[in-house]
Amino acid sequence: MPQPATRRETSAGGVVVRRGAEGLRYLLIHDTHGNWGFPKGHLDPGEGPEEAARREVGEEVGLTALVLHAPLGIIDWHFRFRGRRIHKFCHFFLFESASGDPVPQTEEGITSCRWCVYDDARRRLRFANARAMLRAAHERATSLCAEE
Repeated sequence: MPQPATRRETSAGGVVVRRGAEGLRYLLIHDTHGNWGFPKGHLDPGEGPEEAARREVGEEVGLTALVLHAPLGIIDWHFRFRGRRIHKFCHFFLFESASGDPVPQTEEGITSCRWCVYDDARRRLRFANARAMLRAAHERATSLCAEE
């Protein structure tokens, strides 16, 4: 019996950084499955990844005054949802937020959000691909700070 086709999905998200007295902090969200990660979601029709990433950060944590610094890359993973095989690609971007308190969007399944220094964020992230995005964001953010 032939295997059902794998459906490809594209989403986008943001690694949000904030500068402070204790150094760089990264915004993590906590979901109903008990995982820490970054705000992300599907692209709307006609929407590009950068625009979707900015919108998703705004929707999921309420931060809208974001400065885009750089694309960070694309991660992908495979999973099953309702019996279908999905191959998901997620574009990530580095954003900076200078102010505002993040508010978890519980309707989106986000139970909390937290600003974390790099080592704490790295420990909280369960998935290697998310840790790779954090590392890329940290390298870029550290470089930006050194340039200023």
